[in-house]
Amino acid sequence: MRGEPSCPKCGGRVRAPGLFADSWQCDVHGSVYPLQPVIPPSVEALGVVVHRAHVPVWMPWPLPVGWLFTGVAYAGDDRSGGRATAVACSGPGPLGGIGELLLVAEELGVGLGARFAGIDGPDPGSGGMSIDKPPQVKVLAAGRPTPLWHVTDAPHDRAVFAGEARGLWLWAIVWPEQSGLLMYDELILTDLRDAGAEVDLLPFGALTPRLLG
Repeated sequence: MRGEPSCPKCGGRVRAPGLFADSWQCDVHGSVYPLQPVIPPSVEALGVVVHRAHVPVWMPWPLPVGWLFTGVAYAGDDRSGGRATAVACSGPGPLGGIGELLLVAEELGVGLGARFAGIDGPDPGSGGMSIDKPPQVKVLAAGRPTPLWHVTDAPHDRAVFAGEARGLWLWAIVWPEQSGLLMYDELILTDLRDAGAEVDLLPFGALTPRLLG
């Protein structure tokens, strides 16, 4: 488990702001919002991310039957606040076995969603998302019907969908690829910044290694 901030785009080391730069710096990607160290899922860990986030913290709510919350991460620092969030959950897959879902909300260019999606990024348009065609799935995000398009250039071990909600990118990344059928059930997504005491009712599981990759 990493104990220091990293680049949201590549996972590499970053340098803190200093004399020659007023932002976090990656040797490959330049100025970035740092991905903060991921800690095991808990009400406290989720509360930290929710409190600092300037973007939604999306969670399927209610969770699909048998599913658990398995981690949360954010990119940003004390000065900038969270400019990207990632929430993970897992449970029984539609076709058997265990499925995992990662929901990412981020500002343009942060690159966290593209990293987890396995595409070059930084945004979903570079991964073969054809918004000139009808969306493949729809979710209800904070009460609004939200279309998501299939990102076709992602690795074959996962299904990736992306769109826009509340003026920001929304990514849904599902492992394994066949568990992407979950997205066709019109999931209801809640921004946990609006959830209040309901957060205390979340069922917790072990930290997913997906957030550490």
